[in-house]
Amino acid sequence: MATLPSDLAAEQARAAAAAARTAADIAKGHADQAQSLADSLGHGVAAVTGGAIDPVVFQLAIFVLAIFVGYYVVWSVTPALHTPLMSVTNAISSVIIVGAILAAGVPLIEKGTGWARFFGFIGIVFASVNIFGGFLVTQRMLAMYKKKA
Repeated sequence: MATLPSDLAAEQARAAAAAARTAADIAKGHADQAQSLADSLGHGVAAVTGGAIDPVVFQLAIFVLAIFVGYYVVWSVTPALHTPLMSVTNAISSVIIVGAILAAGVPLIEKGTGWARFFGFIGIVFASVNIFGGFLVTQRMLAMYKKKA
């Protein structure tokens, strides 16, 4: 396997970083659109019903819209950007795991329910799988660029 000259590799890394920034900007734009759509829908329904609809319905609508936005953003990313985006998701998962640890330890601060502990534990498990899986995938992709002996 041939290695790239350092200046060409640096230029490709800059191009990948620029493409990652563009993808992140596009994702933020989609997320902002979904949030404004959910807010508009929530205000419209609240005005029509006089506030009789539970706020959980609005939160569920935002969650469903986030699923669609996430799906389209993830599947529109080129394979060259997979490793930088995996690093970003690892960072996000590390923030999630801190919140999940706090939720799992709720009885230690004398507030909360068993449900909070259960969902906190589930959050810890899922975020841990995402973090460690991301590191394994990143390590494997970086190994592809190492010079074979």
